[in-house]
Amino acid sequence: MARHQRRRAADRAPGGSQVAELTPVSGRPEAHILYVDGVAQSYVDVADPTYLHFDYVRWMASVVDAAAPTREPVRALHLGGGGFTLPRYLAATRPASTQVVVERDAAVLDLVRRELPLPRGDLRVLLADAREAVEAEPAASYDLVLADVYQAAQMPAHLAGVEFAAEVARVLRPDGLYTVNLTDLPPLGYSRVQAATLRAVFPDVCLIAGRAMLRGRRHGNVVLAAARKPGRLPVARLTTRALRDPAAGTVLHGAALDRFVAGARPLRDPRPTNTGAGADPV
Repeated sequence: MARHQRRRAADRAPGGSQVAELTPVSGRPEAHILYVDGVAQSYVDVADPTYLHFDYVRWMASVVDAAAPTREPVRALHLGGGGFTLPRYLAATRPASTQVVVERDAAVLDLVRRELPLPRGDLRVLLADAREAVEAEPAASYDLVLADVYQAAQMPAHLAGVEFAAEVARVLRPDGLYTVNLTDLPPLGYSRVQAATLRAVFPDVCLIAGRAMLRGRRHGNVVLAAARKPGRLPVARLTTRALRDPAAGTVLHGAALDRFVAGARPLRDPRPTNTGAGADPV
């Protein structure tokens, strides 16, 4: 993938300094990787939206597939657009779905819109902050909320606490599901805290990650899924999908998640007087 092949756009969003680039994928004529500041953010195959290259995207898609019977339309709110990989997947697998995509990075949105056709169907795109967008939504409006939001390679603090999780729960319908992508390093302290945070709001939570991640052998992605209704998460189906995945994922739920989370405290929003980084434990 020669660097000169990349299509680039400088971020001109307020306070932004990121660079967004699209690189063609050798051997897949309509596939591209979206880089932001040199970090691969999305893999998009316009010709085959059901091809999901990254393991964490496949795990998030397994939650999408569990939301309702096959091909039944859903109403989904995507926090973080990137290359629109999951909106494309949902449009292909559930064509009559209604989707709202929230993206705060104007350069990323402009580049993707210009170079890669957006999925067809009932799709609305908002250039906005994820939390402000969620707070503006009416209660019980979505079957799915999918969060994949990063700033300087980290989840923004105002999206990481109990307060934001409660806002997500508010906009979900009674059977609604929430899934969020995290990045973490051994010993996965941040993932433990985030699992505890979701458990403070949602009665049913599980974690999906690669075996090497859970054994502390590598850094990478962790996916959390949560439901408003106890017992709503189809843990057996998610476990089967994870086990069959090329990345050999593992699902932690119930007692296994208890052991993983043990000792971790949920996060709350940073207090106005707090000058330190991140959110405060409850």
